[in-house]
Amino acid sequence: MKRAFRAAVSVTAAIVVVSVSPSPALALPPAHQQPPPDTASEALEQYRELTAQAEKVNEDWLAAKTDLGKKKAQLNKANADLAKAKAAMARAAADEEAFRGQVDNLTSASFQGARFNKISALLTGSSREDFLERAAALGVLASDNEEALAKMTGAVNLAADSQTKSTAAQKSAEDATNAARALTDKIAKTKKDLDARKDKVQAAYNELSGADQEQLSGPVDNSVYLGPPGAGGRAAEVAMQQRGKWYVYGAAGPENFDCSGLTMYAYAAAGISLPHSSRAQYGYGKSVAYGQWQVGDLLFYGGSPSSIHHVAMYIGDGMLVHASTSGTPVKTGAAPSGGGGDFLGARRIAG
Repeated sequence: MKRAFRAAVSVTAAIVVVSVSPSPALALPPAHQQPPPDTASEALEQYRELTAQAEKVNEDWLAAKTDLGKKKAQLNKANADLAKAKAAMARAAADEEAFRGQVDNLTSASFQGARFNKISALLTGSSREDFLERAAALGVLASDNEEALAKMTGAVNLAADSQTKSTAAQKSAEDATNAARALTDKIAKTKKDLDARKDKVQAAYNELSGADQEQLSGPVDNSVYLGPPGAGGRAAEVAMQQRGKWYVYGAAGPENFDCSGLTMYAYAAAGISLPHSSRAQYGYGKSVAYGQWQVGDLLFYGGSPSSIHHVAMYIGDGMLVHASTSGTPVKTGAAPSGGGGDFLGARRIAG
């Protein structure tokens, strides 16, 4: 479990109707009424360390699956480009052959006397009208020959260009195929690692005392939440409606969620498609300065964009909702204070 969330503030179980406003509020008990945090048992601490490791492997798995989808799309495009280039080559070759025959015929005709210059037309013509007719015929013949030659040249150039594009598309398709194979192998290995870690996590959870399991789960939050208008508010409402549903690695609803599965599910309800990977989601929307968050903004955790392992959603008043870790349901918590812990940054997906 991320240390940034271990001291998350819990909201009361009382139902609170929150008005629709740019910054919806959640009712919190006064600080002096909140119970002091319990010291985690050694078994619970070990469990949290195991879940933190499993969550990172889970994110590796999801990120690899997302990358594989991109590679497959690149492969499909490369294959389409290759087919298009080959078709263009075939058409260009046919045009080149046709225009070459036309040029050859006109050239052959010129050597057989069909082409003559204006001086010969003048010398051989018996009248002014004869000269004009011969000169006009010469212009038509020259124009036809020039047009045929231009078309043949264009066909030759198009064939060469299509060949270049075909070679590039072939290389792109091969690269995408190799990358997809490598990612497929990585996904299989990562999934095997994840399954082994999930077994360890479950075994460790079964060893926890009832008190430790209760502490891990935390209090139930049944407060009513209404977000502000817009996609961000709608996503926040949907995310809050999932409170109490349990964390499951790789789950994206509607009964269970992992962190990026929850945010993906919530934004899908708001009409916005996100990938099932917190690292991939970090590439969406626009960056938001620390503390300038609005309802629906996504908060990311990890040492760098390539090592992000968690995402949560801001719901206003310094609070967030997230699917935090195994053994814990979707719940609310406090947003990172002072940018500490492994908080990396925030992104505004809508607005």
